[in-house]
Amino acid sequence: MIRFEHVTKKYRGTNKPALSDVDFEVQRGEFVFLVGASGSGKSSCLRLILREDTPSEGRVVVLGRDLHTLSTRKVPYFRRHIGSVFQDFRLLPNKTVFQNVAFTLQVIGSSRAYIQQAVTEALTLVGLDGKQKRLPHELSGGEQQRVAIARAIVNRPQILLADEPTGNLDPATSIDIMQLLARINEGGTTVVMATHEAGFVDQMKRRVIELKGGVMVRDDRHGGYGDRSSLPTLAPQEEKGAAATAALTAVLELQREIAASTVDGTTAVPAAAVAEAVSDAVAASAVAAAVAVAPEVSPPLTQPPLTREPADAPPSEPAPSTRPIHIAAPAVEIEGLDLDGLGVADRLGLASDDDEVGPTS
Repeated sequence: MIRFEHVTKKYRGTNKPALSDVDFEVQRGEFVFLVGASGSGKSSCLRLILREDTPSEGRVVVLGRDLHTLSTRKVPYFRRHIGSVFQDFRLLPNKTVFQNVAFTLQVIGSSRAYIQQAVTEALTLVGLDGKQKRLPHELSGGEQQRVAIARAIVNRPQILLADEPTGNLDPATSIDIMQLLARINEGGTTVVMATHEAGFVDQMKRRVIELKGGVMVRDDRHGGYGDRSSLPTLAPQEEKGAAATAALTAVLELQREIAASTVDGTTAVPAAAVAEAVSDAVAASAVAAAVAVAPEVSPPLTQPPLTREPADAPPSEPAPSTRPIHIAAPAVEIEGLDLDGLGVADRLGLASDDDEVGPTS
């Protein structure tokens, strides 16, 4: 049906060939995926099959004809046996759905009765029965692609070429188009499809020909997409201050739980939980502030070992903080203690004054 015999294609003004020694054969009734990164040579293969280009070296044989020796006068007759579907639909904007599909048959001089029958059957097959009189701009993207497929198969071609037919469609519509192409293939039409849709290739398990830099690197009868390194991926970007924001959010959530569980002015949530949440918020805020002030890498801070002081020794004075951090939080009553207006040290029972500390100590 389609045979590439050591085909090399070089375009004028380029040093590297678009195809280099490509050799494969597609049998009648097969469904073949052409996969690979952009510029790997997929579209060049389709143009050679359609006789839009001729190979620089080797032979391309389609439907038993050597396309290099096919005269220009006979190319239109040859293309009657090949249907083409493109990513951009290529519909005539001023013609109805029926007229777009019938245009192919009108060009080759088919009778009016045959056109009426063939177009109706094609539109029914693609699921557009009843929309014959609509214009392309009145259809969705998926419906426009169905019109393009109906136009491609209305002449009952032996080969259907599809160049990224789902590239401009949403996932749900793309599935419908792939199922439609599978039904067309089951009717005996040979389908050759160039695509980047790795999910469809992996699920359908049809023949896969992979191209890389114009060279055929793989030919699997029931293969998957293969190398996905060329497919774009989106990685989440870490936001600055995310840790501090998460810790402060935890404090607010805990305060809401305390307010919800308060009964008769008391709460069942222990004070230690609030202290731990506030401590996490302070630590995260300190790290975020340090990173914001000094983004460059600095030597790790050393902390002196903890020593137990004698019982009779006077309490040591705490080292002054070079960058005090104060966090304002809503007032919360914990076991009878009003925390409104207290600093972080007071909330954690670490104040250095001589006043008596409440239940949080």
